[in-house]
Amino acid sequence: MLENFLPHAMLKAKPNLELRIRTLKKDWATVYDMLSGKENNNFSWDEHRQMVVAEDAVWNSYISSHKAADQFRHRSFPYYDQLTSIYAKDRATEKDAQIAADIVEEIDVEDVTTTNNIKEGNN
Repeated sequence: MLENFLPHAMLKAKPNLELRIRTLKKDWATVYDMLSGKENNNFSWDEHRQMVVAEDAVWNSYISSHKAADQFRHRSFPYYDQLTSIYAKDRATEKDAQIAADIVEEIDVEDVTTTNNIKEGNN
């Protein structure tokens, strides 16, 4: 379709769409962290304007350590609700987050259990 509408633009749909999805996911994560982070309870979501709101002091403090958040200080993010329904369930919370060592240990335990069950089944 891109080729039909923009024949000389030399755009390829797949890389452009993938880049757009990555950008939207990164932007969503930034907004989500502002609204859901445990130390960031001073941010709120303005449903009417579709943007993050907070007092200037809160913004200044947060932006000093989270540069990517600066773009959302005066900009709406109309896809936030839709992207939250897509990505939030996969987002690891502090209580569910695992480091690589935990995951490897869990896999090893599952492998031992599976091996033992197979041996018992063969006996």
